[in-house]
Amino acid sequence: KSKKIKLFLNFWGAECRIHGITQHKGDLYQQTLLCFEIMKKSIEEAGARIQDVIRTRIMLTNILEWKEAARAHGEFFKGIDPACTFVEISRFIDKDWLVETEADCIIL
Repeated sequence: KSKKIKLFLNFWGAECRIHGITQHKGDLYQQTLLCFEIMKKSIEEAGARIQDVIRTRIMLTNILEWKEAARAHGEFFKGIDPACTFVEISRFIDKDWLVETEADCIIL
């Protein structure tokens, strides 16, 4: 079986800031949710839907806190259940960012 893909959309660089101001300092769960909201808006502006997300990547500055990001991921993508990869990095440009997200979408 096969399906014709009309569009592959890659979204990258959702960080936890609004109008250049970092939000939810010190709160990984809330920062992750905000990243997903920013991602969703961008995906929709590109003509896709959040249901088209097939894979996400979550970069964390402390991999030991992955469960908080996973909780946000599970709540936000409930019923969609994209594949998810967690990666630890040393730091982001802004020292108050705890997380950044990416997503891949396939539009059939």
